Amino acid sequence: MLPLRTLRVEIVTLLLLNVSDPTRFNLRPLSGGYNLKTFGLRQKNEPSTFQRRIYRSTTHVPLELGKIMDSETFEKSRLYQLDKSNFSFWSGLYSETEGTLILLLGGIPFLWGVAGSVTTRFGFGSEYEITQSLVFLTLATLFSALTGLPWSLYNTFVIEEKHGFNQQTLGFFLKDAVKKFVVTQCILLPVTSLLLYIIKIGGDYFFIYAWLFTLAVSLVLVTIYADYIAPLFDKFTPLPDGELKTDIEAMAKSISFPLTKVYVVEGSKRSSHSNAYFYGFFKNKRIVLFDTLLEDYSPLNKTGEPQPEQPETDETPCEAKAKPKNKKQGCNNPEILAVLGHELGHWKLGHTVKNIVISQMNSFLCFSLFAVLIGRKELFVAFGFNDSQPTLIGLMIIFQFIFSPYNELLSFCLTVLSRRFEFQADAFARSMGKAAELYSALIKLNKDNLGFPVADWLFSMWHYSHPPLLERLRALGNVKQD
Repeated sequence: MLPLRTLRVEIVTLLLLNVSDPTRFNLRPLSGGYNLKTFGLRQKNEPSTFQRRIYRSTTHVPLELGKIMDSETFEKSRLYQLDKSNFSFWSGLYSETEGTLILLLGGIPFLWGVAGSVTTRFGFGSEYEITQSLVFLTLATLFSALTGLPWSLYNTFVIEEKHGFNQQTLGFFLKDAVKKFVVTQCILLPVTSLLLYIIKIGGDYFFIYAWLFTLAVSLVLVTIYADYIAPLFDKFTPLPDGELKTDIEAMAKSISFPLTKVYVVEGSKRSSHSNAYFYGFFKNKRIVLFDTLLEDYSPLNKTGEPQPEQPETDETPCEAKAKPKNKKQGCNNPEILAVLGHELGHWKLGHTVKNIVISQMNSFLCFSLFAVLIGRKELFVAFGFNDSQPTLIGLMIIFQFIFSPYNELLSFCLTVLSRRFEFQADAFARSMGKAAELYSALIKLNKDNLGFPVADWLFSMWHYSHPPLLERLRALGNVKQD
């Protein structure tokens, strides 16, 4: 669905102003579910000189890839990833420059002062810190949305459009952006106000109450997201009765996975990228498949199929120019089952529970350290707050800046753990007798999404939460392919 920068739904992330897009909510790990991006090498957005060098220099299909990727697809994926890497470099450079200038020029205390002026105009004095914090948060997220809009437009209507992935119109994109902003505010503001209130009245053990509150909010959000928030943006329909649905239910039953419903989401109106996820707690779990993932359901296959009944003419329909003949998007039914076998393996092997435990241990540790540091006046002075110590500003300073080195180290450790889990889930699918189908599904989806199978080892180790394609295929072993 989205490149890495998928976000866990936790209040710390919300407070760091990273939820300009609620559809980026990752249903892993707090949901008790896994994002089914089996095909993808989910990457962080930081560019790498080494990896861009790989994109530029590797212009021919390596010998070991000759049997699984043709030269045309290889070149398309190389150019796509090169464009994405260059975009990531410039957008990242802009982001770093913007953040540095905001700090050097006192942008945070200035915006806090503006928020104070607004609240004073409506009769709320400095004693109404929570009200001022909400105004500050609204202004900050609005600024973030506006400055990020040109980059998002360029990414969608230049890069994704150029490589045949974008399916949105400009009107749809802008309407969607406004809707996302409104939904974000409806979640962010009340949750933030309650968190600040708990910190204010919590006494010496406020960090325990704050952690429990954020845990509860996270669980509620991931529980209601797919049923109440996601349908505001996309159409969800039950998977029709048929062979695929019957086979999915049978496979879930064979490993005691408590599946209740299977949905198909209309992802093709946004992008031709593929995705899926499952969510839910206890005995109420549901699977969501994007229509672009299903060979038999993707509208892109129907619009891209050749029309044999029409006589040949010199005029070529513009709709077909981006679609190679006889190429279908997505996977066939056995391959879909293999992908789901991999993902259900995450659940069966306890990866879901392990991620929940790690996430909550980290959240508790962060709030505990926050409780130690929040009283240090010099932290606020360093960021331009000489006369006040607003709690929201303290959260931003400590979680976003003070914890930055720790967050990078933790991210690397979680990336290593994620890769280990992926190999284990592949092995689980193999144990179910689906090695050949998973092998072909990985190749198909890598081609559909123009994944580049050659990676710098250092970049891969630090950034890829999923193992590179060749490593996964080797781990699956020798299987017969058509």
